[in-house]
Amino acid sequence: MFIVVIVMLSIVTAGHAQVKEGSFSVAPFIGGYAFEGNENIKSAPVYGMRAGYNFARNWGAEGFFNYVPTKIKDIVGDDDLKLYGYGIDVLYHFMPENRLVPFLAAGVGGISYSPQIGNNSPNKFTVDYGAGLKYFLTDWLALRADVRHVIPLSDRYNDLLCTVGINFAFGGVKKAAPVAEGSAVQQAAAPAEVLMDSDKDGVPDNMDRCPDTPSGVAVDKDGCPADSDRDGVPDYLDKCPDTPIGVTVDENGCPPAVAQETRRQAEKAQEIKEKGRTTLKVLFDFDKAEIRKNSFEEIDDMAAVMKKYPELNIIIEGHTDNVGGAAYNKKLSQRRADAVKKYMVEKCGIDAKRLSTIGFGEEKSIASNATREGRQKNRRVEAAVDYIIRK
Repeated sequence: MFIVVIVMLSIVTAGHAQVKEGSFSVAPFIGGYAFEGNENIKSAPVYGMRAGYNFARNWGAEGFFNYVPTKIKDIVGDDDLKLYGYGIDVLYHFMPENRLVPFLAAGVGGISYSPQIGNNSPNKFTVDYGAGLKYFLTDWLALRADVRHVIPLSDRYNDLLCTVGINFAFGGVKKAAPVAEGSAVQQAAAPAEVLMDSDKDGVPDNMDRCPDTPSGVAVDKDGCPADSDRDGVPDYLDKCPDTPIGVTVDENGCPPAVAQETRRQAEKAQEIKEKGRTTLKVLFDFDKAEIRKNSFEEIDDMAAVMKKYPELNIIIEGHTDNVGGAAYNKKLSQRRADAVKKYMVEKCGIDAKRLSTIGFGEEKSIASNATREGRQKNRRVEAAVDYIIRK
């Protein structure tokens, strides 16, 4: 029945509670006390009180006192017997930050009988161990269930104590809530000298191992920038956030080969930002529109930039030198521009609607056609944009 109550309360009760370091507690309880059969003592109800102190996040200690009104089994009749139990237990709490907190307990104590049973001593030294659950309804109120195996050391008897009760908590410092990556951190109202948080990352300065984290950066439980792939480069600076563990990376968090590719793409994006166009180093065989294989990497980089900036549309411009007729050169430059578009659509997966082509032939030379070097510069493919990349 007690477990059913806990489940129901966990559904309908809102909020968050936890065992708090430095808190005191008082817990009245009732239950049952079962004696081993050879003791000739009847099992009976038990009433008692516990008072404790949580001296660490998981650890606590509590003293207890209980009273058992029972009877001695006798051939002629049952005689009344009163048992008083007392002692101290050490508790270890699992998941102390949760609403439902299981714990283990062990301790020492004693029991006293009234009246004395035969020639036996009325007082016995005991050890006990067991487990329990605390279910927090609020920060200061919890339902509680305990079970203990009680062993009197002066004989071989084994007793069992089962109780339920209410736990009242007072004082203590509540543990700071974990910081969720990518979410806004809400600071709890508290005196500045207690929960001062200079970089406003949700982790108090006295617990913050990275006290100067930039504003808005997701942090871990120690207040340091999150590093999902554990490559030593924080996520907010990592351009390759899914690097396999153990792979050597550069200052951008990328393996050497990936870093070089990323750098090329970044340079191309920067050129587009500044100039509104970039020259693609695409090579063709003489008088042909087939792209040479060693030019694929250049087009791949341009496609990667377009994937990173989905609003970016480009005009692929084909240009030639002045060798040959002007009309022929214009058609050749158009075929070459179309070849680049076809590659970007079929091989790179770029939407054809984002690409347009135009062949200018020899109309827009950027160097003199009187020299070999000048003519080589004029034979080019450029990507002009109507959208400037914004940071």
